[in-house]
Amino acid sequence: MNSISENSEPFWVAGFMSGTSLDAVDAALILTDGARVLEFGATAERKYTAGERVVLQRATDAARAWNWTGPAPETEFDAARRVITQTHAAAWVQLQDDWSGPMPRLAGVHGQTVLHRAPKDAAPGATLQLIDAPGMRAALGVPVACDFRTGDVAAGGQGAPLAPAYHAALLDRLGDEAACVLNLGGVANITARMRDGTLIAFDTGPANGPIDEWVEGHGLGTHDAGGRLASAGRAHEGLLAQLLDHDWFDQAPPKSLDRYDFNASMVRGLSVEDGAATLTAFSARAVARGVAHLPEYPARMIVCGGGRHNPALMRALSESVACEVRSAEAVGWRGDSIEAEAFAFLAARTARGLPISWPSTTGVPAPMGGGTLLA
Repeated sequence: MNSISENSEPFWVAGFMSGTSLDAVDAALILTDGARVLEFGATAERKYTAGERVVLQRATDAARAWNWTGPAPETEFDAARRVITQTHAAAWVQLQDDWSGPMPRLAGVHGQTVLHRAPKDAAPGATLQLIDAPGMRAALGVPVACDFRTGDVAAGGQGAPLAPAYHAALLDRLGDEAACVLNLGGVANITARMRDGTLIAFDTGPANGPIDEWVEGHGLGTHDAGGRLASAGRAHEGLLAQLLDHDWFDQAPPKSLDRYDFNASMVRGLSVEDGAATLTAFSARAVARGVAHLPEYPARMIVCGGGRHNPALMRALSESVACEVRSAEAVGWRGDSIEAEAFAFLAARTARGLPISWPSTTGVPAPMGGGTLLA
């Protein structure tokens, strides 16, 4: 790895991401020097099977029950680590099958988040991403950068979001206006770039997570396909007002959430359609509350992550914020691959000793690097 860390020439890096929605492993290649994105390579998606999702959900449930108290549920964690290694290796094969360019020299692997606790008052935060790093290094056959969040949390940061470094590189390709990138995964997070280049990033609230949980809990699939349930229902305005009165929304950024800090139980008792509509509206209005914390209102919001495929959620966003809302594809980005690309970018920064988080993105005291490198 010395040739990478000591040489500023760009190189091809693979990135992998498995989100808390437990739907797939996304993989992508980018050409980068750790500061700029010069070219985009192949992408791949390895969907989880129903059985694999069960294993990952069991590990998540076990982690929540454990909550860093007593012996860790290593049986469930080990089973999840095996699934993570196997599915990432399969995504790696898919990636190479669709790629005739130079072999990637490095891979950035996020692992599977099963538990996250933001720092509060004097209590430090904690975060856990499951990964068998040596096994992943052996499976991929190239150096691996991983464990991107632990150092940030240990330094007093939120440990999230980490994509802002990459979002900023993408925004640099579009111009210098005040703009923001909104990622709609299980949780929604935003990266806002002010006109002077200042970055501000934080989790805004729930996104797909509670909606998916609500739909799956009613045996209607894994998500609200096409936003059909939400579109057929009516948001409960009284309940929305109560939900948005949560003190989370008054907290100034940086701030972060666990996937289950807000969950489907919020709309218990509503019809399936009204519950979906209320959760969808809640996610959008939570974003609007987050944007209101910014010192400069963005001219446009570029949406990535799985939630951009939900027309009901995108419509609710457009109705909730006072700026243009566009999908990643509308500005020439690869919306399904941005998180994977981000961890490729962070891997390159890790290899070169560059910061991956800042006081205005995670709350760390000073710009800091992160990640563990297995050469």
